[in-house]
Amino acid sequence: MSANFDRRRLVALSIKEFAQIMRDPSTFLIAFLLPLILLFLFGYAVSLDSSRTRIALVVEDSSAQALDLASAYAHSDYFEVIPARSVAQVRDTLIDGTARAIIVIPQGFGEGMVAGKPPPIQIVTDGSQPNTANFAAAYGEGVRAAWTAGETGQGAAAPPISLSPRYWYNPGLQSRYFLVPGSIAIVMTMIGTLLTALVVAREWERGTMEAMMATPMRMAEFIASKVVPYFLLGIGSMTLCTLIAVFVFGVPFRGSPFALAAIAAAFLMPALGLGLFISAATKNQFVASQVALLTAFLPTFLLSGFLYEIASMPWPIQALTYVVPARYLIPPLQTVFLAGDLWGLILPNIAVMLGFGALFFFLSFRVTKRSLD
Repeated sequence: MSANFDRRRLVALSIKEFAQIMRDPSTFLIAFLLPLILLFLFGYAVSLDSSRTRIALVVEDSSAQALDLASAYAHSDYFEVIPARSVAQVRDTLIDGTARAIIVIPQGFGEGMVAGKPPPIQIVTDGSQPNTANFAAAYGEGVRAAWTAGETGQGAAAPPISLSPRYWYNPGLQSRYFLVPGSIAIVMTMIGTLLTALVVAREWERGTMEAMMATPMRMAEFIASKVVPYFLLGIGSMTLCTLIAVFVFGVPFRGSPFALAAIAAAFLMPALGLGLFISAATKNQFVASQVALLTAFLPTFLLSGFLYEIASMPWPIQALTYVVPARYLIPPLQTVFLAGDLWGLILPNIAVMLGFGALFFFLSFRVTKRSLD
């Protein structure tokens, strides 16, 4: 046993930290209740799927062809149709957001079809939501093109090239399949950084740090005693979230528990290290919580690729994401759930996260001193 590291002192300090966690119900609320709330929000309330968009369908022509096209829109899996006979009837639905688009089948549509000159239809979209507007315009035109091909017989002859699109790993393109695993990163950030950002500052504010300095305690033992309980808490919360994701939300889990545990353990290193560094540097719980929010939680939420693709960001922001540890957590985490154990992707990200962890723990040792200054 090294003279600089005593196992008995480490065990005693860890027991003390576990006792403080047990006496603080807010820790368990953040570690186990808040993750459940986040999972249910991202599993049920938040959705990036654009299916069943509500549109207003104006049929100004009473011909059989116009009614048949209207029926094609009404039976589409992508639209929820509000029928109307004139644009004036549904103009307000686009203004108040009841409908996201207005599709107009104009007068004389049937005559144009009989004459072999299919007339254009009008698609008016709500530009205040660009993604939904693009979806409504594209699928509105797609329904019309498919109906026109069948009506004019153009679909009878097989095209020279037949396209059969397949979506690997997420055939239904359900946003839940990547939002729920991604939310686990948010959970581990809260436990790893937001909670540990308070532990050293709490010792200073309560005056117990001075008493601990009077003991033979080493700084390595002190920091290890702060890390171990929250590391186990983070692994436990991650396990709970995974079970809920798989058995409640039906998210596929195609990897192995070992790969998931390795990814989670690697990410907890920079998360815990950053939290301890913030706590030791600020020595104030309120300031530490605000700094942790700005440097860990918000970057994880916005700059990790969880909600917004990094490739679509401006290049200065893309460059900034390289210093966000969660950027290296989201891809392997989603890979383990949806694709499997692709170690060629997982191992480089684990190495980067461990590198960040080593840096933050080094900084924590530098600012955590046996001094009252």
